[in-house]
Amino acid sequence: MTIACSTALLLAIAGASPAPAQEPAPSPPPQEQGDRPADRPTEEPAVEPEQEPTPEPKPPVSPEPRLATFGGGCFWCTEAVFEMVKGVHDVVSGYSGGRVPFPSYEQVCSGLTGHAEVVQITYDPSIISYTELLEIFWKTHDPTTLNRQGPDIGTQYRSIILAHDEEQLRIAQELKTKLNEAKVFRKPVVTQVVPFQAFFPAEPYHQDYFRKHPDAAYCQFQIIPKLQKFSNVFRDKMK
Repeated sequence: MTIACSTALLLAIAGASPAPAQEPAPSPPPQEQGDRPADRPTEEPAVEPEQEPTPEPKPPVSPEPRLATFGGGCFWCTEAVFEMVKGVHDVVSGYSGGRVPFPSYEQVCSGLTGHAEVVQITYDPSIISYTELLEIFWKTHDPTTLNRQGPDIGTQYRSIILAHDEEQLRIAQELKTKLNEAKVFRKPVVTQVVPFQAFFPAEPYHQDYFRKHPDAAYCQFQIIPKLQKFSNVFRDKMK
């Protein structure tokens, strides 16, 4: 009898006399086929699906206005484009990247001051990001021509980004590298990326030039095609 033998064996190992064997309990009635546990379907324990960790929410972008300064040829063209961008509060044409303080238009056109014609943009970063502004900038002028945009030739018409802080400098440099690695343009991007130092507003007659003179020949042949391209590519970013 299994129970009695097992008890006797344990007592023998311990050095004690075995207790009298007890009558075995009556055997249970035979189980019908299908009543055995092995024949019953076993239910698999429920496995809860693994949940992906919830990403930490990004801090909201401050709507405090920020500055961006770009040069993409004649500032009349660049100004007209960015005045149409949603999230841009103000665009001022001027001069930057040179050596002479408060230069005149005539001095800049001489090429001796080192300045480029640029626009300084005041924008709301909660509506449009600096990266998006760069995308518009690179797609609305030719960044592969050195010191030239269409009929405008000279160092004052060079493609240039003047970064206002380390973050802008990093973003602009990284995007320029990616454009060249991906060969987005047929020729390498030659846009100059430098830290911002100073900005000098251009003369009043240069401000809002396209808005004031939409029928001028330059506006008809140079600015309007740029605006059409902008509206086709960036319709979702228009005011």
